[in-house]
Amino acid sequence: MLLCTARLVGLQLLISWCWAFACHSTESSPDFTLPGDYLLAGLFPLHSGHLQVRHRPEVTLCDRSGSFNEHGYHLFQAMRLGVEEINNSTALLPNVTLGYQLYDVCSDSANVYATLRVLSLPGPHHIELQGDLLHYSPTVLAVIGPESTNHAATTAALLSPFLVPLISYAASSETLSVKRQYPSFLRTIPNDKYQVETMVLLLQKFGWTWISLVGSSDDYGQLGVQALENQATGQGICIAFKDIMPFSAHVGDERMQCLMRRLAQARATVVVVFSGRQLARVFFESVVLANLTGKVWVASEAWALSRHITGVPGIQRIGTVLGVAIQKRTVPGLKAFEEAYARADKGAPRPCHKGSWCSSNQLCRECQAFTAHRMPKLKAFSMSSAYNAYRAVYAVAHGLHQLLGCASGACSRGRVYPWQLLEQIYKVNFLLHKDTVMFDDNRDPLSSYNIIAWDWNGPKWTFTVLGSSTWSPVQLNINETKIQWHGKNNQVPKSVCSSDCLEGYQRVVTGFHHCCFECVPCGAGTFLNKSDLYRCQPCGKEEWAPEGSQTCFLRTVVFLAWHEHTSWVLLAANTVLLLLLLGTAGLFAWHLDTPVVRSAGGRLCFLMLGSLAAGSGSLYGFFGEPTRPACLLRQALFALGFTIFLSCLTVRSFQLIIIFKFSTKVPTFYHAWVQNHGAGLFVMISSAAQLLICLTWLVVWTPLPTREYQRFPRLVMLECTEANSLGFILAFLYNGLLSISAFACSYLGKDLPENYNEAKCVTFSLLFNFVSWIAFFTSASVYDGKYLPAANMMAGLSSLSSGFGGYFLPKCYVILCRPDLNSTEHFQASIQDYTRRCGST
Repeated sequence: MLLCTARLVGLQLLISWCWAFACHSTESSPDFTLPGDYLLAGLFPLHSGHLQVRHRPEVTLCDRSGSFNEHGYHLFQAMRLGVEEINNSTALLPNVTLGYQLYDVCSDSANVYATLRVLSLPGPHHIELQGDLLHYSPTVLAVIGPESTNHAATTAALLSPFLVPLISYAASSETLSVKRQYPSFLRTIPNDKYQVETMVLLLQKFGWTWISLVGSSDDYGQLGVQALENQATGQGICIAFKDIMPFSAHVGDERMQCLMRRLAQARATVVVVFSGRQLARVFFESVVLANLTGKVWVASEAWALSRHITGVPGIQRIGTVLGVAIQKRTVPGLKAFEEAYARADKGAPRPCHKGSWCSSNQLCRECQAFTAHRMPKLKAFSMSSAYNAYRAVYAVAHGLHQLLGCASGACSRGRVYPWQLLEQIYKVNFLLHKDTVMFDDNRDPLSSYNIIAWDWNGPKWTFTVLGSSTWSPVQLNINETKIQWHGKNNQVPKSVCSSDCLEGYQRVVTGFHHCCFECVPCGAGTFLNKSDLYRCQPCGKEEWAPEGSQTCFLRTVVFLAWHEHTSWVLLAANTVLLLLLLGTAGLFAWHLDTPVVRSAGGRLCFLMLGSLAAGSGSLYGFFGEPTRPACLLRQALFALGFTIFLSCLTVRSFQLIIIFKFSTKVPTFYHAWVQNHGAGLFVMISSAAQLLICLTWLVVWTPLPTREYQRFPRLVMLECTEANSLGFILAFLYNGLLSISAFACSYLGKDLPENYNEAKCVTFSLLFNFVSWIAFFTSASVYDGKYLPAANMMAGLSSLSSGFGGYFLPKCYVILCRPDLNSTEHFQASIQDYTRRCGST
């Protein structure tokens, strides 16, 4: 509270001092004041500001020679027209007249002076300090203006403690919407937040991702540039170059020359200029001087429609100009009002009378006069801005209309405090020349922008409306065919650091900006998702992708299906083998007591045939999609069946060797072998050992169906896990040892009697068995595809077939084709011949 009091004391002293100093040799200007029941204040830039060094806290005198601001003059007249229309209306504020005090705010000091005058009490022209601001009643009820964001922020900060309504017609900075700092601020121009979003959408519309950004040094430019940079980068647009023009910039000075050089070096075709009109003029004069051509210039609303900029000599060579502009509106009767004003005030400029007392709010050293032939031209930009000032006056009038209860037909005139009027202005909602006037929660108008393009048509520029931008949310609608681009064939200019990559190529950033990149193809098994162009993403397990792909494809699921031709051949061969085994078993059963069957092992042959049949049956587990039972049984059952067969084969060969070679030499061993049933015991022990290995295999390294993804990028291999386990290797090695034992025993019996000599056939079958498995493992080391299970089955089928063919087929041949050899006499003769040969040696 002490701080607030100190500030108000300072304001009181400042206004008194400024007024006393500035009113020397001036007169009042009746055009700036109008008495009424309730007063409004208007802050307008009737003269252009200029830089100067001040050594005393004095108000800048605005009416310098050659500084008259035509744009501000139209705003000034729009407010006067609005007040006059309201005073002449019988529907709006009947029996109530509005008055005004208008100020020329050409500088910061003039703006502060005007604001303090607004806050001063009627009569004494000072600010009274009091604890209860609710009952503070300053000279005016509401303020229209000022134009610039800097001035509006100053004025809003000074008026906010008193809650004096301030409605700006041109201050668009987003910071002014912060109600904790500026609770009494409203505006009739859209918030820069929407302008920035519109600009970003415009850049995205044409694919411009590499831009330069230039702003003015005031709040409007700096805050706009910062907001645009934040939103643009958030949408993937890169800022190649950014700079702020100083307020003191002049054409040709070192600062502007440096800016032009850096702008040329940035290699960005699109340049966004977020600036007020004065500095925008300096900027484009520098652009023409530096001969920067062939670019696209994006204009902020402050200069997009300004003839002050289009009048720069040589500007038609700079390229294409697009812009965001406030909607084109007209103030009905404004032109006629200004002409009537000029006709009523004929005469040449004249010096003002001296020695006047300081009762006016406007200080004039020279009065300006206009004629019908020499008066400011009312152009589109000024008309649209004037409409915003005109609309602000009507917003205040409608708020006051509600506050005074004028809806009944008569207004109850009484004391009104600014904060009461502020509450009613918040609520206004009315039509003004088919335009809805109301304010949102941030006290911004519900409005929209036009998207315009400059067209050089004949000797002057024209403005073409391409479309509009509406909110919220912000949406852009433009007709691109209306744009006349500066390039060849009317093609849309490109403004990118790096051209887009081909489909399936990821962007690898080079440097500091993500818009500058190299294109690298995505590797096999990865793809480029459009949501992230900078990283190739891996495909799913069930998918594959070639190099440089933008999508993934489903893998083909492969296994040895029943219906394939290869399967048909193997099935036929295995079925034939099973039938042969069954037929042989029947044949041997029929001739069980014949010498051939007894010499082959008698009833042991059925165990051998059964084991071969079990091995053959297990081979059916290789067909179709692998299942858990198939994976558990197919290799284990084959290994166990083949072990039984090899055990029987080994013990049969060993037994013949004992009978013919060691029965007389080692009779004790022979009798022990026979008495203890050595053959059967060996088969049981050998088979039990393999059975233990298989059970351990199935329990510890359980074969399960699996989907294999690593071997082939495009395939999913359905297989069992047995080939990768130690149990499979142990079972296979065990059968290998039995094969070697059988081979050794068969080879030792190569000189036995002819009818008992099975060395040749058994040796051949075992060698074929070895070759089959060697071939399988060799092929498995170089081929790991769909038909590997078929190769595995073929190796197993070859082993079973060679075992059957080498041992049983010769005997079947004798039984069926040479019955004369299947006799006791023939076998005894063979044994006698063997005995003679042994005796002779």
